[in-house]
Amino acid sequence: MRGNMGKEYETVIGLEVHVELATRTKIFCGCSTAFGGAPNTHTCPVCAGMPGALPVLNRRVVEYAMAVGLALNCDIVRDCKFDRKNYFYPDNPQNYQISQLYLPICRDGFVEIETAGGSRRVGIHEIHMEEDAGKLIHDEWEDCSLVDYNRSGVPLIEIVSRPDLRSAEEVMAYLEQLRLTIQYLGASDCKLQEGSMRADVNLSVRETGASEFGTRTEMKNLNSFRSVRRAIENERERQIDLLEAGEEVVQETRRWDDERECSYPMRSKEDARDYRYFPDPDLPPVYISQGWLEEIRDRQPELPWEKRKRYGEEYGIPDNDIEIITGSRRLAELFEGASALCGQPKKVSNWLMVETQRLLKEQGMEPEDIRFSPEHLAGLVKLAEKGEINSTVAKEVFQAMFDRDVDPESYVEEQGLRTVNDEGALKKTVEEVIAANPRSVEDYRNGKEKAMGFLVGQTMKAMKGKADPGSVNRLLKELLQHWKMD
Repeated sequence: MRGNMGKEYETVIGLEVHVELATRTKIFCGCSTAFGGAPNTHTCPVCAGMPGALPVLNRRVVEYAMAVGLALNCDIVRDCKFDRKNYFYPDNPQNYQISQLYLPICRDGFVEIETAGGSRRVGIHEIHMEEDAGKLIHDEWEDCSLVDYNRSGVPLIEIVSRPDLRSAEEVMAYLEQLRLTIQYLGASDCKLQEGSMRADVNLSVRETGASEFGTRTEMKNLNSFRSVRRAIENERERQIDLLEAGEEVVQETRRWDDERECSYPMRSKEDARDYRYFPDPDLPPVYISQGWLEEIRDRQPELPWEKRKRYGEEYGIPDNDIEIITGSRRLAELFEGASALCGQPKKVSNWLMVETQRLLKEQGMEPEDIRFSPEHLAGLVKLAEKGEINSTVAKEVFQAMFDRDVDPESYVEEQGLRTVNDEGALKKTVEEVIAANPRSVEDYRNGKEKAMGFLVGQTMKAMKGKADPGSVNRLLKELLQHWKMD
């Protein structure tokens, strides 16, 4: 990026991505991790930080952390342990957080990303397990802040990248790759709006060609990809303006205000010494046996980039379809399940690419919110392929299926939507339509093709949408060739 003084600047970015894991209970106690409970109802003496309450590690947290580490090409640290990170905030009931500093569970991985500039490898410095803090709720009416400890003790992994990212575009590609990978693993739903995936951005700028990094700041409160992009662009410009004015960038933590599109300082940036880390005395070290590690490795699902390659070889659908379908674990499950049942992968792909995408957009839904089953999607494709319903009826059935996951066969039967294949009944209706519309018949004979569309529409209306449009067209053309006007 070029500054106002003509100098070229390079942006250097590293991310700390916090991901809430999809366990039913918290990391060190049996309290529920369910989102949206009444304040302070998912708590106990352990997660509320009561004196003398002892933590017990949730085995599933370790397994999810290993699974993510393996998927991100990390080395698994088979002898790891927990440390106490000491700090005081109102939403931290113990005045320390149980985390991992000295021996995190995963180290030295990488993620491959694709941008307009090509492919790049982004290094993963480490992944560590830790507990989440509570949540402050600011009451503007009462001019006070309230604390909800439901989130306190919810298990997190923190994925710490190396400072390998150079633009907001690369950051977006990296976050999308992380989110998709973790969703495929089932380790988290990664819903940013619910806080189950959060990113802190460490950013500095330096003159292009410089070997030393500039002074970095950390940006917090980024709860959407849009916020991340805007915060990066804003902070980059702020630091360049400071440097060009002859001022210094201060190392600090800044809070992003999405409504005002600006950031403000929260506190000076701490390092490990300020947190006074020491080994947690209540938790023994974690030993991961080779057998346990291999068990997790064997349970790894097929990941998105592996699916993309297989889809191209096995299903023969367009690359764009493959990219979108594999871009969601739920869409991939629907596609594979329905294709296996009906043997029509292209037809299944068409329903997912057109009608499904339209309804998702109209209803503001994510693919993971889709309710209909692969069995019902396959059933709809079979009905259409057999000619038992026409395309118009198929869309009506799909709408009901999308809204309520109805069984398409039962719905067609109950609503009387099955295509009328009685040639005699259809011919009689076509004859009546021709007789009732002499002007359109004359227009058709005079070369006006639109008249045929009108006659088809009138026939479909008379048949209550249950005729096959192809059969209607064929019969109309046959009868109009020999029809005598009165």
